[in-house]
Amino acid sequence: MTERTPEDYFGAQSVGLDTFLRVHAAAVEAHPDVTVRVSKSQVALRRRRGFAYLWIPGRYLRRPTAPVVLSLATDERLESARFKEVVHPGPWMHHLEIHDVKDIDDEVVGWLISAADDAG
Repeated sequence: MTERTPEDYFGAQSVGLDTFLRVHAAAVEAHPDVTVRVSKSQVALRRRRGFAYLWIPGRYLRRPTAPVVLSLATDERLESARFKEVVHPGPWMHHLEIHDVKDIDDEVVGWLISAADDAG
């Protein structure tokens, strides 16, 4: 059996794949040791542990409000009204709805790098 790729996971869902490409590029620029793991439910970016997860809410929710969600695992809570949900215990998991690749702006890249730092 061959390993699944992000292209397999997102299929024709271009917002998801474009978001992955943007997030992956930013993460690898900051931390060249980042790896990608694709499962049936998500695409994970990892260092020693996972720190960023992209998933399609339409596969799990009846009325998704975004085509893709970026979930960031950090050691500390990040404060922003942009997060749809923040859960704890364990690492803080911050769920950010992504409607367009433009949602991955400098603020989000900063959070992504912080999460990658924590996972390192």
